Amino acid sequence: MKKNLQVVLMFFFALATQFAFAQERMINGTIVDDQGMPLPGVNVIVQNTNRGVQTDFDGHFSIAASTGEVLEFSYVGFTSQTVTIGPDMQDLSIILGEDAAQLDEVVVVGYGTQSKRQLTDNVAKLTSEDIAEVPTPSLQSSLSGKAAGVQVTQTNGKVEGGINIRIRGIASVGAGSEPLYVLDGVPLINNNESNNGAPTNPLLTLSSNEIESIDILKDASAAAVYGSRGANGVVIITTKKGGNNKGTFAVNYSYGISETANRRDWLNADQYIELFTEAAINSYGEADGLAEAEGTFDYLAQGTDWRNREIDTDWQDEIFRTGYTQNADFSASGGDERTSYFFSGAYNDTEGIIRGNNLDRITARANVSHQFSDKFNAGMNVSFSRTNIDRIANDNAFVNPVQGVAQSPLSPAYLENGEPNPNTLYANFLLQDKHAFYNTVIRRVTGRAFAEYKFLPSLKFNTDFGYDLFYQTEDSFTGSLAPFQSTNGEAYASSVGTESYVSSNYFTYSQVFDEIHDVEVVAGMEYNNTHRRFQSVTGIQFPTDDFQTINSAAEISAGNGITNGNRFLSYFARGTYALDGKYLFKASVRRDGSSRFGRDTQFGTFSAISGGWILSEENFLSEADWLSFLKLRASWGQTGNAQIGDYAALGLYGGTSYNQRPGIYPDQPANFLLSWESVNQTDIGVEYGFLNNRISGEIDYYSKVSKDLLFDNPLPGTSGFSSIQRNIGEMENSGVEFVLNTKIIQKADFTLSTSFNIAKNKNEVKRLPNDGADIISGQNIQREGESLNSFYLVEYAGVDPENGDALYYLNGKGSETTTNFNEANRVVAGAPYAEWIGGLTSNLYFHGIDFSFTFQGEWGASLYNGGGVYQSANGDYFDNQTADQMNRWQQPGDITDVPQARLYAGNGVANSTRYLEDADFIRLRNLTLGYTFPESIADKLSMNNLRVYFSGLNLLTVTDYEGYDPESRSDAGQGPGTTFYSAPAARTFSLGVNLKF
Repeated sequence: MKKNLQVVLMFFFALATQFAFAQERMINGTIVDDQGMPLPGVNVIVQNTNRGVQTDFDGHFSIAASTGEVLEFSYVGFTSQTVTIGPDMQDLSIILGEDAAQLDEVVVVGYGTQSKRQLTDNVAKLTSEDIAEVPTPSLQSSLSGKAAGVQVTQTNGKVEGGINIRIRGIASVGAGSEPLYVLDGVPLINNNESNNGAPTNPLLTLSSNEIESIDILKDASAAAVYGSRGANGVVIITTKKGGNNKGTFAVNYSYGISETANRRDWLNADQYIELFTEAAINSYGEADGLAEAEGTFDYLAQGTDWRNREIDTDWQDEIFRTGYTQNADFSASGGDERTSYFFSGAYNDTEGIIRGNNLDRITARANVSHQFSDKFNAGMNVSFSRTNIDRIANDNAFVNPVQGVAQSPLSPAYLENGEPNPNTLYANFLLQDKHAFYNTVIRRVTGRAFAEYKFLPSLKFNTDFGYDLFYQTEDSFTGSLAPFQSTNGEAYASSVGTESYVSSNYFTYSQVFDEIHDVEVVAGMEYNNTHRRFQSVTGIQFPTDDFQTINSAAEISAGNGITNGNRFLSYFARGTYALDGKYLFKASVRRDGSSRFGRDTQFGTFSAISGGWILSEENFLSEADWLSFLKLRASWGQTGNAQIGDYAALGLYGGTSYNQRPGIYPDQPANFLLSWESVNQTDIGVEYGFLNNRISGEIDYYSKVSKDLLFDNPLPGTSGFSSIQRNIGEMENSGVEFVLNTKIIQKADFTLSTSFNIAKNKNEVKRLPNDGADIISGQNIQREGESLNSFYLVEYAGVDPENGDALYYLNGKGSETTTNFNEANRVVAGAPYAEWIGGLTSNLYFHGIDFSFTFQGEWGASLYNGGGVYQSANGDYFDNQTADQMNRWQQPGDITDVPQARLYAGNGVANSTRYLEDADFIRLRNLTLGYTFPESIADKLSMNNLRVYFSGLNLLTVTDYEGYDPESRSDAGQGPGTTFYSAPAARTFSLGVNLKF
């Protein structure tokens, strides 16, 4: 009996012990780095189970685990750690140290990701923190100064202004020069569909609150996997997604005011009367000159007393205004072991700094993924946006508000009855503002459905289907009281819908053999089909200006409609190999076929190879405590440029009307050999890290040779065609890039880091058609041995101090001078593209206070003021003049660059280097100052995080450029590097709040 009792007791003891070890309980903890800073996003996994979580913003986690189970903590860039759960263990405090053997980044490349440490390509990575809280509706503008060799320029200060991004210089003459944008694996439509003569930015439809990272593929080794579309670089945009953690809800709201970053000094009434009276007398003599000047003043003053300066209009006050921008966005994210989700919405409302120019946008996104089994997962990303823009005329239109600076200060802006004055020197843009409108609405839907199946732990298959719909409508109405309106009103309406779908299917094999051979191979195919439909109609003769849509027009005066499209069929493969973690190799190939090219050249092959050597892993350097990381890499590859018309290679016919009879005419000659431009690029670089990566960076040299450039080659008139598009010409971009990152201070409550980059690019035209003959267009020239679109101008030599005549050099500086402009020869006088670009970003955190700023600089570009012949013309005509024209020559012996004022005499107002300036500048692009309230205060408000902040955009510009803005360019096609009454950038001051629940 006693023995049986002992057996029973032992059984229950064993059962209780097993139950105690098997019983799960919540384990809480905090994870920090070796400086005490919390680490969000650390993976916490119970080994040999599918249970896992991630740490929150403050490094906290909570996970169910049993005594005896093992928790594994892993985070990119840090050494992994494991902890066995003891019977009394409840709260953990984990410190993860940095892994000096790797750089703490994972970059997104075509059809996959790679660790920055083993990357043999040149890829610049920006995170959501780099682009957050910059008060601008344009996502691209927030990239300025952040990546070496990447130049971001907004055309001008209009809210919808086009954006130019140049990655390592401009690589094309006749084809597009913008990079390929890829959003979550979907190539984005990026066509300018504006019909008012000024470009819009198609990517205005993206909101920065949904962006997780932006990876910029700069060299051919990285971009070659995109084949015929990677010549200008590739920008891969990855949106946010949920994780295996408790759901969070975040809200951000900011409101800011905007003003012009710069204003110019123009003549006031006193100066205007003085200068033009003098100019008239110099041209016509005392009596006739006074009569000419005063007669014009009487007209301009419109019955007001100009002699007593009754009116002194500052037209800039009518043109520019204090605008505002407000942003509101929210996001919800989270998930569990199987399902993750991210939902977001955003609203932007921007009133521009130019009268009549406004924008509002709404965006929404849903990203969901689900792990159906250990082998299969799938998901979907969907987004929608609607952007509504109130637009103004292009820079070359008289009703463009900025052209209002040409009006005389003697002219009142409004009549006594409050109506805009219709009798100004030029058309009064205020009439256009009141009696006309131009509205553009862009609706965009992007989506991607994806699935992944793992056949083996080392082999998986991905299938993706992406969709991008870009739909734009434009409506305008010009009433009978608007300038230049000879009919009873005119209305215009257009719509364009472009949809693109892409199907990608590829296998990925990844395996490590014998712990030293790391192999990954990606191979697959892709099909991309794009279709576009455009239609427009114009109507005139409206019964009243109150009726403003086409259906009220008495006469349909014009109409247009067209459909077009293109297709790409591609096969690609990429292989990477790492030996012993320090010898790195990569090769890729893509076979592209495009409907855009000639039937004999529709398919092309684009390949790339690269290699790297991590020297810091070698025995002869592994003992160097001061050296954290050192890698040499080199690459070569070929990419293409397919940004030409959809049917550029085909012989086209069009319909026409002759004597009201239909007919067909040849519209375009065929070129069955027309193919893509190709770019061969070589890159040699070194990546370094010192003192436990407290100092790190990159140095690169590259050479990009663009071959088979697309040109419109003139044809004899007897052919029936003016030109044919052919692959002729060669150009090279070469340069160096330098990146220096520092972690100056890394303590629990005090961090200071900087990131500096600078790049030099030299552009040279190597070969031109027609045996290298110069190609001259306006003020620009294509010449072998010179930079693309170099300025080709007569050299201005100043003023003859004896008589005030303008002088010109006969053959450039140092040669003889002449007063006859037509005797002088044009010379290459500068280039429109910067030779040096750079940026400096700094981030500081101190006891809840965060402070960051970015400076951006450009040097070596020239900017031609196309409006200078009117606005800085020493009183040649009655346009108001820049204030520096008061420094004109007046008497023998005067030393000045401003010739004598002579009305209608053309003294020094020819197109010359007088109106060409250096456009060097350094700009404080953005600045943010924030404060995060202590956790105790946030808890009382039932929040996880509470932060308030101030941010600024374009707060300071240091430049010798005398115009409105060294970055602004004409949006009306006056030629590369030309400004023409182009609006300056906006300076914006914003206050905001971040809430997280």
